[in-house]
Amino acid sequence: MAWIVEDRLKQYQPTRSEPYLTAEIKSHIEQKYFPRYPRKQAALLPLFHTIMHTYGYIAPQAIDEAAEFLGISRAQVQDAVTFYEEFRLQPSGRYVVNVCRSISCELCGHQAVLNKIRDVFGIEPGETTEDNKFTVFEVECLGACEQAPCALVNEDLHGCIKPDAFASHLQALPDHPAAGH
Repeated sequence: MAWIVEDRLKQYQPTRSEPYLTAEIKSHIEQKYFPRYPRKQAALLPLFHTIMHTYGYIAPQAIDEAAEFLGISRAQVQDAVTFYEEFRLQPSGRYVVNVCRSISCELCGHQAVLNKIRDVFGIEPGETTEDNKFTVFEVECLGACEQAPCALVNEDLHGCIKPDAFASHLQALPDHPAAGH
């Protein structure tokens, strides 16, 4: 039986004339992470986090730039970015609502939280509201089982969620978050 190998990376047109990996981002990674690891490739995850915090997602152009910067293949970067569910490859809403679906949250009512979000905002996990204010995801574990069900809204943890109160809280959020992505 022969194996057929194909390049599954989709071709794209660069979306920006300026790079995603700015001199500032590169300098930050080089100074903070390169000294910590025996090979610079090990800084890939911190680089992803920096890109996510800066832009809110990891664009295909940023994948190419990361591969060149770290001296690894595009495929290696693509494999890593798609392995971790916290990294997004598409722009998301100004508020990213990560609802935990771990066993504790499942037993304590995470589905009721998702149902309320669907009813109030008209979106399912992985979708964004039409005004680009909210994107909702189901995630494996937020590490706050004692506060189940819980959710992370941008970087703010919300625990012991009551669906109605949580939806009201989301509705009351300003159109633009004070912090970045």
